[in-house]
Amino acid sequence: MVGQLQVVLARHQDTLLDIARHYDVGYNEIRAANPGVDPWLPGAGTRVLVPTEYVLPPKPWQGIIINIPARRLFYFPADQKVVYTFPVGIFRPNWPDPVGSTKIIAKVKNPTWTVPKNIQEEHAKAGEPIPAFFPAGPDNPMGELALETGWSQIFIHGTNKPWGVGMRVSHGCFHVYPENEVQLFKMVKVGTPVRTIDQPYVVGSNGNGNLYLQSFEPVEAYHKGGKNQQRAVDAITAFSSSQHQGWTINWQRVINLVQKPNTVPVAININTPDLQTVADELSAQSYDFAPYGDNANNATPPPAPVTIGNTPKS
Repeated sequence: MVGQLQVVLARHQDTLLDIARHYDVGYNEIRAANPGVDPWLPGAGTRVLVPTEYVLPPKPWQGIIINIPARRLFYFPADQKVVYTFPVGIFRPNWPDPVGSTKIIAKVKNPTWTVPKNIQEEHAKAGEPIPAFFPAGPDNPMGELALETGWSQIFIHGTNKPWGVGMRVSHGCFHVYPENEVQLFKMVKVGTPVRTIDQPYVVGSNGNGNLYLQSFEPVEAYHKGGKNQQRAVDAITAFSSSQHQGWTINWQRVINLVQKPNTVPVAININTPDLQTVADELSAQSYDFAPYGDNANNATPPPAPVTIGNTPKS
């Protein structure tokens, strides 16, 4: 496990989407971590749980791993004991991505996009016609930087609709915040392995003796009518066996997490506090960053944070 949970106090001008983007969290994660909070008007003084703690995907930890149900990418640079993780937007229904292994075959600056006929037809039927061709620039749905995978027409790229990161918005590509794509583009080399996985239930330990389950909404394209509870049990059993350690599990908590995925790692061994208790005990920090605004809703990364007086702004 990496990272840690945080709580910030929203102001009247803040949205959950602004807070999520600032902390590299996707829409699905910030919404699930704050049930009942209005994403557009959380309200001044509202405690917002920022889910910046993650259970790492199953090994091997090499190159890029994308857990599709989690809508999250993990990058493990070669010969370094570090991981970078970013939220991603994934495919719309009926446009499933392959689950398996490939590699990065090209890095593309300022890509153009010739829209396939079937995508044009889909948008036309929905009453949202789009051009047949997008030139390079901030309005290009492919963003300004793209990593091409070995799968046909599937890229990891920025987006001109960054608020869609963490949603099901693509026709097969993986969308990341433009500023995150800049980071990936600089680090990732051609030939880097890429692995996509279907793991709605990931299990791990952070070294404090407790066992954690992180649960996500299963993707129906891969498991129609699947037994989700059994998948969670299998994930717990496999991790416990790999660690040669037996935990006494609070199975009711596991059932609750399967029935209502949370996206936040929750301790599942007995005699551990529930998530609400853990969140309530966290000290809330002030959130002193300016809203991104309409100008940031395109493929161009926002400017680097600047300081106005003693208050950081972004």
